[in-house]
Amino acid sequence: MLNDHDAAALLEIAREAIIKGVKQQLYSPSPREEKALNQKSGCFVTIKQNNMLRGCIGNFQARQPLFREVAEMAKASACQDPRFPPMAVVDLANFKLEITVLSPLQKIDDTELIQVGEHGIYIEKGLNRGVLLPQVATEQGWDRKTFLEQTCRKAGLPAEAWQSPDADIYLFSGQVITEKD
Repeated sequence: MLNDHDAAALLEIAREAIIKGVKQQLYSPSPREEKALNQKSGCFVTIKQNNMLRGCIGNFQARQPLFREVAEMAKASACQDPRFPPMAVVDLANFKLEITVLSPLQKIDDTELIQVGEHGIYIEKGLNRGVLLPQVATEQGWDRKTFLEQTCRKAGLPAEAWQSPDADIYLFSGQVITEKD
């Protein structure tokens, strides 16, 4: 668990990475002293504008310390999410950040283990993969079955694909860090 100081530092790093990335300026966050920010941990950075998704990209397995991973995912969310055009300078006046720091993936055989609001879901079937963060089910008011179906749809699979014996289901948890208004 990150403390308030660590969370604030990550939000500052993410915001700076987005601003510099949109302006096409180089940005590399300064080394950090905080032990928690130097751990290797997966994360997702979500950008919202007017309470609507504007970009969300992440990585389950960090290749670098968390503070650097957050900077990289923040820039990618702003400039490389294929669902949205890259953010423009005008967009920098109005966006809100959310960072989800992830636990390791845990493969499960029993979907009853999924706790809506606590766990995110990652599904693999063949070449298809889909992930939804823990907070998505809560935000949408979904139950476990709907959460599984929506994760399948995100993976480009039929809604009931999670029931297939060759579908691999993983759960994970995440600490959600949100900018205050």
